Amino acid sequence: MTSPIASTLSTPHNADGAGAVLDGRFTSGKLRGVLAGTCALLGLDPAGARLLRFTNNAVYALVTAPFVVRIVGSTRLRHRVGTVVRVARHFEHHGVPAIRLLGDVEQPLEVGGHLVTVWHQVPSIGRPATSADLARLLRQVHALPAPDGLAEWAPFAAVRARVSDAEEISDADRVFLLDRCAELEAALAELEFPLPRGLVHGDAYPGNVIPGPDGPVLCDFDSSCVGPPEWDLTPLAVGGERFGDPAVRYRTFAAEYGFDVTSWSGFAVLRAIRELKLTTSVLPILRSRPQVRPELYRRLDDLRNGRTDTRWTRYR
Repeated sequence: MTSPIASTLSTPHNADGAGAVLDGRFTSGKLRGVLAGTCALLGLDPAGARLLRFTNNAVYALVTAPFVVRIVGSTRLRHRVGTVVRVARHFEHHGVPAIRLLGDVEQPLEVGGHLVTVWHQVPSIGRPATSADLARLLRQVHALPAPDGLAEWAPFAAVRARVSDAEEISDADRVFLLDRCAELEAALAELEFPLPRGLVHGDAYPGNVIPGPDGPVLCDFDSSCVGPPEWDLTPLAVGGERFGDPAVRYRTFAAEYGFDVTSWSGFAVLRAIRELKLTTSVLPILRSRPQVRPELYRRLDDLRNGRTDTRWTRYR
């Protein structure tokens, strides 16, 4: 008998649940076209550019100039690029070690219907970022005032937007994800947070820290907001519990930061929200990157069946 997951994988679904195989909005060819258009505007050469990552955004490193081009990867989350620019400039003004926008260009750029930002590249020094690096950077972020106009923390808005913007999703999966949002939203409303609210990064894990020659720097500010610092302390803990990261990584992080979020009674709710966001992050690009489907449907099956002890593999 064919399993429900295998059946879903073999027949991609469009947003209406009807079987169809359509071209994705963010295929390699289309993204390369946006990259070429961006470089043409700036007088740069896209030849040989490397795709560094592509989940929420497509991030390319140029090899002909020390710049990184970042293409927004969701039509429903385009508004967040304004947050990215605002927070990047705020960090630069306050001297927070973070990636810097290309300064002589008004950003974001609009290229072929896509929103794009361009950044100075941080040279690699050949070692991964550590959890202690992240903890020290977060202490600096959490000590800052928030920039004017920064949105309040709304963790379910992005999930609902991705469900709405999914390149393909079954009706059953859509209903499950929206019901899960409502369930966790109710649980979140009951929490009392021990730390004072303020500026938070919003997606704080070592993958969003670049160890540069002058020290580690933060990147990826799409989710930055005014909210509970506990949210920034959750990803490392979830990394240990869901992805099997070494336990010492989180212990070092908590000791360096000075607070262990896993000892707080509300952590289970934050973990569940983080896992929901980790699961749905690829929905807007699912047809464009079909290789992530097996992991997506594995995660959906675990969430649907309440399995909290299974190991996940990070999207590539």
